[in-house]
Amino acid sequence: MSVDRTTHPRPAFSRRTRLFAAAAALPLLIGALGACGYGSEKDDTGDKTVPAAGGKKIGGLDTVKVGYFANLTHATALVGLRNGGEIQKELGGTKIKPFVFNAGPSEIEALNGGSIDIGWIGPSPSINGYVKSHGDNLKIVSGSASGGVKLVVNPKKIKTLDDVKGKKIATPQLGNTQDVAFLNWIAEKGWKVDAQSGKGDVSVVRTDNKVTPDAYKSGSIDGAWVPEPTASKLVAEGGKVLLDESTLWPDKKFVITNVIVRQDFLKKHPDVVEAVLRGSVKTNAYIKANPDKAKADANAALKAESGKALPAEVIDPAWKSIQVTDDPLASTLNTEADHAVKAGLLEKPDLKGIYDLTLLNKVLKAEGRPTVSAAGLGTQ
Repeated sequence: MSVDRTTHPRPAFSRRTRLFAAAAALPLLIGALGACGYGSEKDDTGDKTVPAAGGKKIGGLDTVKVGYFANLTHATALVGLRNGGEIQKELGGTKIKPFVFNAGPSEIEALNGGSIDIGWIGPSPSINGYVKSHGDNLKIVSGSASGGVKLVVNPKKIKTLDDVKGKKIATPQLGNTQDVAFLNWIAEKGWKVDAQSGKGDVSVVRTDNKVTPDAYKSGSIDGAWVPEPTASKLVAEGGKVLLDESTLWPDKKFVITNVIVRQDFLKKHPDVVEAVLRGSVKTNAYIKANPDKAKADANAALKAESGKALPAEVIDPAWKSIQVTDDPLASTLNTEADHAVKAGLLEKPDLKGIYDLTLLNKVLKAEGRPTVSAAGLGTQ
């Protein structure tokens, strides 16, 4: 798939949208994304820059361009980037220009093309982007969230985990974080599935999260391995949580969202990156100390983006299943890469240097918090 260099991500907090293709064909994914038209959405209604908090510009920079998903697993961004949020406060007179994406590959392409400087994103696209650029284009500079991924099924068709065999189960995208996790789980059950086609002992149906609830209601899928709030939307439609992915991981923790940055931006504007990370750490502390207020803040951000807040029956269980964290949980990222290799979606990657936690640990020390580890994958 060729990349359309004329397209851009969609500025945040807009309602009038149109689709465009922006996903790059990643050579390390063996055909996985090459046949996929999955992209982000775009809006042409003009500048959506968040007003600056006031005061001195950080490093003299006018604007920092930040990407994220309108997804509860990106809670730190939803809460911290909104007008009056901690990240915006830490940036002082430097404005935030937010961009919302629907897919990791399109956010990576925007980062590589300079359309964004910093982004919240999942582990699989982080790995893909790092390896594709031979380690030259991005760094993971912080963790953001763990958990929030579930296997939800139609209880009339599937009553036990063994009943998943022979059924149609949706994942968000071929080669994305949840798709890799589900393919690995299938393999550990001893079942066979062709990773690219999704055909085998289980039918893996790649479906946009926005479409998945309707696909479930129509009966075209029997369940889905999906992040929040899609999982709780399915439960609200009568689905049953058959498995919480966190139960498959040590201490029930695994990375679902990282903070990444363009390496050239990190070199030119380390003070801006440090300010964003300071705001991220403070946002996570705020979320933990004020879960109900933070949940309302996140829902307000989702409403501003989509025009509709999540109902209590969806956001309440979804919010409880997500843990914000400054720790990037680096060892689990390495394990997720191994899962992609085992599924045949990724060549064995060299991830040494994918993390640069220098600024994060500086911020954590200043806050009197323990530092975090890159699990041997940090910048030396």
